[in-house]
Amino acid sequence: EGGTGASPLTSLTHAGSPWEIGLAETHQTLVLNNLRGRIAVQVDGGLRTGRDVIVGALLGADEFGFATAPLIALGCIMMRKCHLNTCPVGVATQDPVLRARFAGQPEHVINYLFFIAEEARKIMAQMGVRKMEDLIGHVELIDTRRAIDHFKARGLDFSRLLYKPQVGKDVATSNRSKQDHGLDKALDHILIAKAQPALKSGQAVHIEANIRNVNRTAGTMLSGEVARRYGHAGLPDDTISIKFKGIAGQSFGAFLARGVSFELTGAANDYVGKGLSGGRIAVFPPKECPADPAKNIVVGNTVMYGAIEGECYFSGVAGERFAVRNSGAIGVVEGIGDHGCEYMTGGVIVVIGETGRNFAAGMSGGIAYVLDEDGSFKKRCNMAMVEIEKVVAGPIGKGENGNLRALLADPLNYDAARLHGLIARHRHYTGSARAKHILDNWDKMLPKFVKIVPGDYRKALLTLSASRAQEVEELMRRELHG
Repeated sequence: EGGTGASPLTSLTHAGSPWEIGLAETHQTLVLNNLRGRIAVQVDGGLRTGRDVIVGALLGADEFGFATAPLIALGCIMMRKCHLNTCPVGVATQDPVLRARFAGQPEHVINYLFFIAEEARKIMAQMGVRKMEDLIGHVELIDTRRAIDHFKARGLDFSRLLYKPQVGKDVATSNRSKQDHGLDKALDHILIAKAQPALKSGQAVHIEANIRNVNRTAGTMLSGEVARRYGHAGLPDDTISIKFKGIAGQSFGAFLARGVSFELTGAANDYVGKGLSGGRIAVFPPKECPADPAKNIVVGNTVMYGAIEGECYFSGVAGERFAVRNSGAIGVVEGIGDHGCEYMTGGVIVVIGETGRNFAAGMSGGIAYVLDEDGSFKKRCNMAMVEIEKVVAGPIGKGENGNLRALLADPLNYDAARLHGLIARHRHYTGSARAKHILDNWDKMLPKFVKIVPGDYRKALLTLSASRAQEVEELMRRELHG
């Protein structure tokens, strides 16, 4: 149970099941299979009080997740408008006027959690228990008589919920062992060793490496080394250039830093480019692959999740929730699943293929271009916060050699030049046949593109543009009058 602040009340009260049932069943199953000691079980779902923590521990939880209650401590009033950018207390919004109303402080959450801990300690003292470890899984300490004797409980059987597996002392009933994540064997150690000239003196390096789906978060530790030495500014473009072959595991290129470029011949799993921080990622199938990239998956779900800066080019189709919460990166892809550009707040996305349902849900910033060949895109777009317009023909720039900043400047104008330049870069970095076809038939293909712009984002850009123009006019006036 529980749910986000954007959930309707009916979902909170009539969907899901009590966490007590799921927690008890999970704990019992793990204990009976002698797996409990290897796993940290966390419970969440509407936890509010110290008593909730104690009950959760007795039913088998090691950890406890609090979400809604701390949010309320920060000032949330549960308007359930998180997805509409109209939060009246400034929590879930990009509107500067509304954000100015936010009065929450970290100390408010700290104070609330201190109250939780204090109440839990009082209950533990009443029970005669000193440590949380002595509570976990001890359902026999739950006094059920008052509840079972209550008239509302007649006919209810709690024996399975409160069952304690009978196991030997050698079987752990709480988390005892820590998992070995194998970080000492991570591919990044090899990449970091080979990238030392770039990390130490900024000398450009070119690396080739094979990759498998067990190699997760490839590039994250390398980007950490770049950030440690050079901060978010990173290195010049392509200082560390790495060419991979194979199938990449989850979070390929996560948090990739500026100056690091990844090229993958093969395919990748979910979360490619998660938190992208200035780097560049290109993924494309091998040349000998007979399949049509525009009809085959090349990267998984939730690609470019929370990306803030950088570039991604995918010669193939991506899964669901492409560019969710993207706030500044650009991406070109040849097709996507459902919920594309969900909660996006910045950046530019180009889809030169088919899209799934619910495109642009909660999209409050950034722009997107979609190739709408059959004119049916509007049926699959969530129009609650965005507007759709045709891309107007205009002069085009220098293609893949054009300045990226110039391509991204002024999101409300120069669409043809921006779109042509990004598709040209996609062709340059992936060798995409579909991109080549579009560029070779530009005058015919351009009218088939549509542009998706959030309404409030447009208003903000127009207001900002007018303000800058007024500032320039005022400066000119001052100079003229000495």
